[in-house]
Amino acid sequence: MSRTMGEPRPIGVAVIGAGYWGPNLVRNFASDRAFELRWVCDIDVERARGVAERFSSARVTGSLDDVLADGEVVAVAVATPAASHLEVAYAAMSVGKHVLIEKPLAASYSDARALVDEAERRQLTLMCDHTYCYTPAVAKIREVIDTGVLGDVQYVDSVRVNLGLVRRDIDVLWDLAPHDLSILDFILPDGCRPQAVAAHGADPIGAGRTCVAYLILQLSGGGIAHAHVNWLSPTKIRTMMIGGSKRTLVWDDLHPTQRISIFDRGVDLNVAEDLPADMRREALISYRVGDMVAPALAEREGLAGVVAEFAGAINENRKPLTDGTSGLRVLDVLEAATASLEYKGAVVPLRSAR
Repeated sequence: MSRTMGEPRPIGVAVIGAGYWGPNLVRNFASDRAFELRWVCDIDVERARGVAERFSSARVTGSLDDVLADGEVVAVAVATPAASHLEVAYAAMSVGKHVLIEKPLAASYSDARALVDEAERRQLTLMCDHTYCYTPAVAKIREVIDTGVLGDVQYVDSVRVNLGLVRRDIDVLWDLAPHDLSILDFILPDGCRPQAVAAHGADPIGAGRTCVAYLILQLSGGGIAHAHVNWLSPTKIRTMMIGGSKRTLVWDDLHPTQRISIFDRGVDLNVAEDLPADMRREALISYRVGDMVAPALAEREGLAGVVAEFAGAINENRKPLTDGTSGLRVLDVLEAATASLEYKGAVVPLRSAR
């Protein structure tokens, strides 16, 4: 592929892991002219070869050492099980390579903290692949909130349910909730951040891990967020409702033509300022019933946005939109939610709020 004058040299990249998510990364890196895909690495070499041959002419290997020894590899994308993220990413950064890691950033908050600290110490790009944050829908939601169209965020209600896949290594909380938590971290303004979490879950089929879970997050400023994740639903639902003091936004990710709807409908509480405090209970409640607007959205794969942002962060020597600290905040909530599950729904403060 020819390049224009002044265009940066392609970034040599390797994809580590060719299982569930790896092929998607390989496909996007191979089609993005900002990158040169040099390696696909997996302990199953034949699997790596099959993935590489479908999308590129990249070399394949079963050894991480081959990738790390290649001086032309500037960056790596890690798509291995979460338990190996610390070891693989730390090894890559130790030889000066930038790192993109699929969610979650690591298997624990302490592991993620070590990766963030190492990236800062070596002045390397560490990015978490929070794919949904790079979809046109979530980008629009962030824009709508930032510009004040919704007013102050009062509540968020998210549903992410489907039938399976019941995983053997992690529960439904760690499988599905990172999507919702990363979206919340991305769209919520600074004055409306999670402070504590309470979680309830169940394993009604005896799988040995939680298959249905409900999270309630207390937000600074008095708001609340709720997330329902479920492996046992006969139908697939991907919705999020964000209620503001002015308007309410509804996102239905499975609606092909109208993913986002903004409703000028809600409840207002009118209190006369000159009333004594003991009389303000007699406030007047009114209901707004206004128009609904459905913004037009461009069509773009979220992972293509991830790859483009990774290139931009490396070439411009800046932090990516979903940097290591955003992955760290998601893990903060996940670990607090896990502790809450163990204590039968107790409210657990987040590290960031202590």
